Amino acid sequence: MKELIEYIAKALVDSPDEVVVMEVEGEITSVIELKVAKSDLGKVIGKQGRTARAMRTILSAASTKLNKRAVLEILE
Repeated sequence: MKELIEYIAKALVDSPDEVVVMEVEGEITSVIELKVAKSDLGKVIGKQGRTARAMRTILSAASTKLNKRAVLEILE
């Protein structure tokens, strides 16, 4: 799932080399932390958070298929 978020984020931003994705795994829940360049933060979040919400929806669908729960955190 880390690779999925990394792929989507790199496609959205102007500086794909500055995209950093870390995954903290628990027993049931995985927390995926996404860090991008400050100038690209708005592109990842989107208008009224629509892009971030869409990424979370895709992540939720992928994690449900694996019988897990995943949470996306976008770090500044």
